[in-house]
Amino acid sequence: MEQKRAGKKNIALIGSGYWGKNLLRNFHQLGVLKTVCDSDPARLSGFKETHPDLSYTTRFSDVLDDPQIDAVAIAAPAALHFELAKKALEGGKDVFIEKPLALDVTDGARLVTLAEKKNRILMVGHLLQYHPAILKLKALINDGELGKIDYIYSTRLNLGKIRSEENILWSFAPHDISVILMLLGELPKEVSTHGGNYLHPTIADVTFTNFTFGSGVRAHIFVSWLHPYKEQKMVIVGEKKMAVFDDVSPDRKLLLFPHKIEWINREPVPSRGDGEIVPLVMKEPLLEECLHFLDCISTRKKPKTDGAEGLRVLQVLQACQSSLHEQGRPVLIESAPKGKAEKKGFYIHPTGILDEGAKVGEGTKVWHFSHIMTGSEIGRNCNIGQNVVVSPQVKVGNGVKIQNNVSVYTGVILEDDVFCGPSMVFTNVINPRSAVSRKDEYKSTLVKRGATIGANATIVCGVTIGQYAFIGAGAVVTKDVPDFALIYGNPAAQHGWMCRCGVKLSFKGAKAVCSACEATYKKDKTGCHLLSSSTSGV
Repeated sequence: MEQKRAGKKNIALIGSGYWGKNLLRNFHQLGVLKTVCDSDPARLSGFKETHPDLSYTTRFSDVLDDPQIDAVAIAAPAALHFELAKKALEGGKDVFIEKPLALDVTDGARLVTLAEKKNRILMVGHLLQYHPAILKLKALINDGELGKIDYIYSTRLNLGKIRSEENILWSFAPHDISVILMLLGELPKEVSTHGGNYLHPTIADVTFTNFTFGSGVRAHIFVSWLHPYKEQKMVIVGEKKMAVFDDVSPDRKLLLFPHKIEWINREPVPSRGDGEIVPLVMKEPLLEECLHFLDCISTRKKPKTDGAEGLRVLQVLQACQSSLHEQGRPVLIESAPKGKAEKKGFYIHPTGILDEGAKVGEGTKVWHFSHIMTGSEIGRNCNIGQNVVVSPQVKVGNGVKIQNNVSVYTGVILEDDVFCGPSMVFTNVINPRSAVSRKDEYKSTLVKRGATIGANATIVCGVTIGQYAFIGAGAVVTKDVPDFALIYGNPAAQHGWMCRCGVKLSFKGAKAVCSACEATYKKDKTGCHLLSSSTSGV
């Protein structure tokens, strides 16, 4: 019955990479996938050969403008989840979004509110809640088969896929957090997270999190992508019985052990029993999840993993992240998502510092442990990541994104829509000495509108980076960069030209047409020049 209803709906998939291709397979199998949207033309070309019946686009605006598309499934990088979901909801589309719902509680709450206001379905891809073994486990707990729950621990371990846009906590732990909250029906009162960074100085590869619940239950989650073998287990310890969910096992997904502790002569003595395989009717969890979404958009019923459920998981994740940054300090969790109050239309995280005399524009967000110093000016709708310092007299335009661990020193000017990648470096003195003060010798650095500076790049002071220039990761820039130039290496050199939308241009003679957005360019002795804008309005 669900598949019949599903056939009346059209779905667009946003992102067809590592996980998106699995959603593509299932929605296509169900006969509801109409369009695939991905920023990578080469990836789309591959799917055109295997799925010629679908339409393809690199522009999200094409999906929003298509009245035949009822809903979108978002499998893009986590950093894009909020903006994509927000635009889709505003455009009247129902939304399925892979975990996490967003990267902060404030944005997650905005999506939940927007979905309610627009009367749209908002569902989060917490896959394990559609797994037959987890559903059976929940039924056993509800029926009292395990007795009072004392302790839960979960391990999610593997070697890869190692990510650079998020740490292991955000990549692996949401599934386990979602299941534990579902099994217990409550939020933890307190969390503490410890971790280790081994492959990158600012990205945790391994984390261990402890949870304390008001009911007295304790839990822990151990996640790692630096492990010699794959393990995905959850152990539930009850007073009557113990259960083990093993998602890697092909035929022993759920085991029930009649172990219990008996008190003999006032001493605890374990009583062991043989493990019993719990019979299951196995179905592919992802297919079940897709069917549930289609049923919800047809019947308008609330999804099992709706936006509110995704927001609770996000709240716990953010508390874990705060504890991780503070070397495992216990973090209390409020009963409802709550952040520091908005100040004059912008947001400062409770750990952030805003000096008197600093100016911050409406809609801007300043995150964990960042410091905005006196005399600096930040425009509207900017995103200032974690552990960022904005020094006095720095000017930051509108729509600028400064990623984690960046110091923007006095003398730097960032125009509108500039992107500064994680841990990139600005300087302001050409010949620094610790014993010699050179504050009156600061050299200015100008980064023009729309330019991108990749992770770990270094910008030597006194240069100008042209508009929409693209500086590759790890580059060391020692001289001016032309508009639209693609620069990388040490020392950095030019290796072509980039479109405003971020795709490399291929010139035929003196002209080029962007393969993604169709903007046209010409080049001459003075550089690269935009002739006509793309129809997508990039």
